[in-house]
Amino acid sequence: MRISGERPLTDVPRAVWLALLAALVLQIAWQWAQPKPVASAAALSAPPPVAALRVAGLGEPVVLAQLTTLYLQAFDNQPGISIPFRDLDYRRVTQWLETILALDAAGQYPLLMAAQVYSQVPDPARERLMLEFVHQQFMLDPNRRWRWLAHAVIMAKHRLHDDQLALRYARDIARLAPTAPAWARQMHIFILEDIGEVESAKILLGGLLASGEIKDERELHFLTERLEDLKKRRKIITPGEKMTHIPFSS
Repeated sequence: MRISGERPLTDVPRAVWLALLAALVLQIAWQWAQPKPVASAAALSAPPPVAALRVAGLGEPVVLAQLTTLYLQAFDNQPGISIPFRDLDYRRVTQWLETILALDAAGQYPLLMAAQVYSQVPDPARERLMLEFVHQQFMLDPNRRWRWLAHAVIMAKHRLHDDQLALRYARDIARLAPTAPAWARQMHIFILEDIGEVESAKILLGGLLASGEIKDERELHFLTERLEDLKKRRKIITPGEKMTHIPFSS
């Protein structure tokens, strides 16, 4: 049975069927031949101006700083692709970290990300950029940010093997962060010892003990022994010795 006016399928010419079949085969073949879609990494853009973000934050800059942090953290995992840290534009990364700190100056997490996450790439130029960012931010608030510069000291010495950079950072902790613990403020003395500047280390250590600044009996005993050891040794320490005698605790 067929509806009046309709033409039965058996009446369709064989040439039409063949043409339709050929078109279907060509369509399938064309789709199969197309390259598979590939996810591409979007470049990290510059952060919005801090003033605009403060307005958008509706009086909650700390919350906005946390959301901005989450955005930056998630950027290396885009849909369909994971971006290695070494492929990120690190100057843009530091701009975002600086923006987050501008929104929440008391926050420590951006400095942790710079010192312990983004600085771990096997790329000395990027490592130096992150360590210098930590140093610049330390200079703005030494007494709250000294621990991240102390970490940068160790990174500079043992990953970059740049003793002078490590010494510069350590000296700034001693000079600008009076509330930092004694071990952090004494790092420059032990670096001098490690790189063979024994006489300089001896003078600084002797001056520190003579100042009466050290009150803790155990620390006083430890440093006094170190000074006596330096006085006896009279030999140059092999550059590159580990600073294993630095007690890293706050």
